[in-house]
Amino acid sequence: MSEVVLKVENLETGYGEVQILWDVSIEVKRGQLTTIIGSNGSGKTTLLRAITGVIPVWSGRILFEGEDITRVPAYRRTEMGLVMVPEGRMLFPEMTVLENLEMGAYNKRARSRMKESLEFVLELFPRLKERLHQKAGTMSGGEQQMVALGRGLMASPKLLILDEPSLGLAPKLVIEVFEIIKRLREQGITMLLVEQNVHLSLMLTDWAYVMAEGRIVMEGTGAELERSDEVRKAYLGV
Repeated sequence: MSEVVLKVENLETGYGEVQILWDVSIEVKRGQLTTIIGSNGSGKTTLLRAITGVIPVWSGRILFEGEDITRVPAYRRTEMGLVMVPEGRMLFPEMTVLENLEMGAYNKRARSRMKESLEFVLELFPRLKERLHQKAGTMSGGEQQMVALGRGLMASPKLLILDEPSLGLAPKLVIEVFEIIKRLREQGITMLLVEQNVHLSLMLTDWAYVMAEGRIVMEGTGAELERSDEVRKAYLGV
């Protein structure tokens, strides 16, 4: 199997006649955590929408495990193992924790592994085991984020995309979410992270890209970017 799970080549896209992304190229390697940082409006969410098939690509291409998926519909990408945990969690509030988790395993490949996936998720999030039959909408923000992450894992992802997982959480819960991301990385789960908490992201990541005005303007290891004067001034308040 190729070391590169996801390869985005010279991607350009936008909305209507407004171009948002310009010649964007990134790679995500198997078993690694890759992070995209950038200020609001830099194009991070648009890039994720293009990768997951929510918006069409104008030019360039997207390869997933060596296969060109540029024109593959979004639902097929999920079946192939490209799974996103969306910003804002997007749970079904009137359904129980268990029902929300089960919704993650709706595709054929994931259904066959549902029992093992559920055991893995509940081992990772013991708090959810105690709340399996509680309605998701009645849980705290941190617990809801655990359900959202768990639902993503239930889909048996080959690549797990995390869109702003710490957004809106109290500082203590932010640390908790990053501890979970660290554990997933240690277990070899391939992840692409878009995150506002630059310092914690760069501490954990294997490779990171900096986006500005719809372009990739810098890349390197987390340690390299954290040492960069440009990144320190723009994102770390140094």
